[in-house]
Amino acid sequence: MSENSPSTKTFQQRVDEFIAVANQQVPECSVDDVNTAIIFSAARFNAFSVARSVDSAEKLQAEKAEAIKYFTQRFAEMFEQNIDEHISRFDRYSQK
Repeated sequence: MSENSPSTKTFQQRVDEFIAVANQQVPECSVDDVNTAIIFSAARFNAFSVARSVDSAEKLQAEKAEAIKYFTQRFAEMFEQNIDEHISRFDRYSQK
């Protein structure tokens, strides 16, 4: 199995890869533009993830509200965890 095989990467390594791609885009545009692209990409992939878990548009419609609730709650939890980290390490993270 290759060292770059998805099954050998940790969650944190995958996160770091996404952040590295975002950081590569910052010189070309604003952080806000990159942030908006990340949010849209996550929403698109989340919708794909939910859609592939059902076998009909009717079932997808039935799952829609619960999926929105789930992903909204998960984002809020993850955002709160990360913003708390930035608060606790603000001086170190904001050094230029």
